[in-house]
Order: sequence, then structure tokens, then C-alpha cells
Amino acid sequence: MKKFSGVGFVLWLSLFGLTSFAADTGKPSITVFAAASLTNALQELGDGFTKETSIPVRFSFAASSTLARQIENGAPADVFLAADLEWMDYLQTRNLIQRDTRHDVLGNRLVLIAPADSKTKLKIEPRFPLAAALGTGRLATGDPDTVPVGRYAREALTTLGVWNDVADRMVRADSVRSALAFVDRGEAPLGIVYETDALIDKHVRVVDVFPAGSHQPIIYPIALTSAAKTDAARFVAYIRGSAGGVAFKAYGFTPLR
Repeated sequence: MKKFSGVGFVLWLSLFGLTSFAADTGKPSITVFAAASLTNALQELGDGFTKETSIPVRFSFAASSTLARQIENGAPADVFLAADLEWMDYLQTRNLIQRDTRHDVLGNRLVLIAPADSKTKLKIEPRFPLAAALGTGRLATGDPDTVPVGRYAREALTTLGVWNDVADRMVRADSVRSALAFVDRGEAPLGIVYETDALIDKHVRVVDVFPAGSHQPIIYPIALTSAAKTDAARFVAYIRGSAGGVAFKAYGFTPLR
């Protein structure tokens, strides 16, 4: 497994955007790798956890695929919180998580979005006119080959019989937040993201929600990595507890028990 020197670790933090939401308390920080769609909720929870325990929390937010591969390559993560089961399975088969700490913690919904000032109206149903609604524009979502939201999107569009109509007209973003940004900036007339992402961006609106039966359930699993510090279990317990339930609900997630 790849090792990180002191200098290399600092460079790695800069490169992959690890951020801390607490002052240095003298206690070792917990490093959490989490799906980009969890950014706002986890930042809030990290701050609350640090106030309660004095344990600093650092986050790296990106596509689950990117984070899983970073962990595989030796990145110093204590906790992994993914946006689908597949990338957690990926690490579990490589013995890079503690499987007895793995839990499904959240659910979400898949939505079609447009810029807030768009007049587009669509009802998502079999053979709905998605390609026509795009006009000369493109559909923004995560890369279906790697990014969970893109995989859900491809499955839903295939189930509804319109995937082939738009497969070559996609913006294959590197994360759900990148896909959201394309629509936010008006660079794509439509996008497919999680409902929670749409709720935090005033520059987009939800056109319609994809039927639950059109794709696999959107489930967020969490686990400690095989190299996790002892205190990391306290953070997992915190976000699975009442504080996590309140925060996640406020951001539109569905906590799972």
C-alpha cells in the first residue's frame, strides 16, 4: 500500500481538498471521505461533533468512485461514506473497510432539474420527450461509468426507454455537484442530480422526480476503514444518532434505521 511522508501528506491534503471545521485541539483529527452530495450536511455535523468532543474532523468530498480509489491507493481516511453500495463493496472485497462497522444510513431521490428561470415542463414517464426538451443543449449528470448519480440516471433512463435518445448528448461530470453546477450556470438546460442537491441551489428547480421503480434505491453506506483511528467510531455513532437524523432530514435525506 502506498505510504505518505509528512510532506507528502500535506501536499495530498491540498490536492484533494481536505478541509477542517475545527481549531487545533491537540487531539488527532478524524478524516472522513464522503460523497459530494453530503457536503453541506456533513460540514454542519462535523462542526457539531467537534464542539461536543473537541475532536477535529477533516473532510474530503468527491465522487464515491474517486474516493474509493484514493483509499485503495493509501489515502489516510478513517471513515468512508459513499453514495451507492457498489463502491463500498469495492473496498470491502479488498479488505479496506471494517465490514462489521458497515451500515446503510441514508436514502435519497433522483430528480430532473433545470435552471430556475427555465420554462421547461416534463412529466417523467416511459418514452417521455427528454431529447426534444434538450433542444440543442446537453444533459448534465455524473459520468455513468463511474459516478453513482450517473449510474442511477442511466438505469432510470434505460428503464424509461429514453437512454439511447440522449446517451451521446450528455455532460459526464466528475461528481453530482459538478453536474449541478452546469445547470446552475445555465451551461446545460437539464440535469439529473439527487433531490438534496437541487434543494440547496436557488438557481435550479426540480422539473420532476424519477419514479422509485425506475432505478435501484439510492442508498448511502458508511464504514470505518481498515486503518481507522479509535475516535472515528465516535463520529460514526454521532451521525447515526439523533444529531445526524435532524441534520440529514433538514437537507432532504431520508435517514435509514
